[in-house]
Amino acid sequence: SGEEVYNTYCMACHAAGVAGAPVYGNSEAWAPRIAKGMDALYESTYNGLNGVMPARGTCADCSDEELQATVDYMVAAAE
Repeated sequence: SGEEVYNTYCMACHAAGVAGAPVYGNSEAWAPRIAKGMDALYESTYNGLNGVMPARGTCADCSDEELQATVDYMVAAAE
């Protein structure tokens, strides 16, 4: 599930805002990212972002669908 992937691979950075990662559940931090659209968020997850967020959020074995579910989970918490 998106929550399981978040807890395993994403929480380390997104719970504390490491290197500018938007904190889980922080609507203000997520708003400009959400405004770019879900496809942009998915692409950032697949490819990494600004040399800081690693491609696939360090989950090399996650499918695109699992990563999308994780992004959806994180976005839902911020809306």
